[in-house]
Amino acid sequence: MYKHFFKRFFDFWISLIALICISPILLIITIWLHFANKGAGAFFFQDRPGKNAKIFKVIKFKTMTDERDAEGNLLSDEARLTKVGKFVRSTSIDELPQLINVLKGDMALIGPRPLLVQYLPLYSKEQARRHEVRPGISGWAQCHGRNAISWTEKFKLDVWYVDHCSLWTDVKVIWITIMKVLKRADINEAGQATMEAFNGRN
Repeated sequence: MYKHFFKRFFDFWISLIALICISPILLIITIWLHFANKGAGAFFFQDRPGKNAKIFKVIKFKTMTDERDAEGNLLSDEARLTKVGKFVRSTSIDELPQLINVLKGDMALIGPRPLLVQYLPLYSKEQARRHEVRPGISGWAQCHGRNAISWTEKFKLDVWYVDHCSLWTDVKVIWITIMKVLKRADINEAGQATMEAFNGRN
């Protein structure tokens, strides 16, 4: 009952109330990033697969510039990540605009993180089960390592959540997520600005 009805009900109302409460903060961050990103904009939109692999546009705060080298190629993620962007990412503020995705029904507060569309053909049948539920702003895998664990471990945790989704599990994820955000834990993979790309094996 919770998974198929009450979860969506709670997601909608909690997200709506949260957006209203933090709207002044979101406005300040938007203006701050607009200038820090050197004209690249404050928001990042990208196609991601949702429930049943249906494609939607995820909304995040943009933490990088669009700076390029002499040949017109984008600089590395680490080179384009601004000081403001590092702060926004380390505090997970960059994820807050996804509350809009939750209101729209594209996402849930808790669920497997929405990954890149290009990964879809790389999943095993078991890994693809992560798309049986709406993707979340945070999830079971984020509570158990986030970007500091391997893709194989992450997908196992995602599928575990699909099979064990409950109000208690979601409350536990929210609590652990808050603790990790306050400690700024597991933000990046060691030695990298972002998580290593999934190639179907790692």
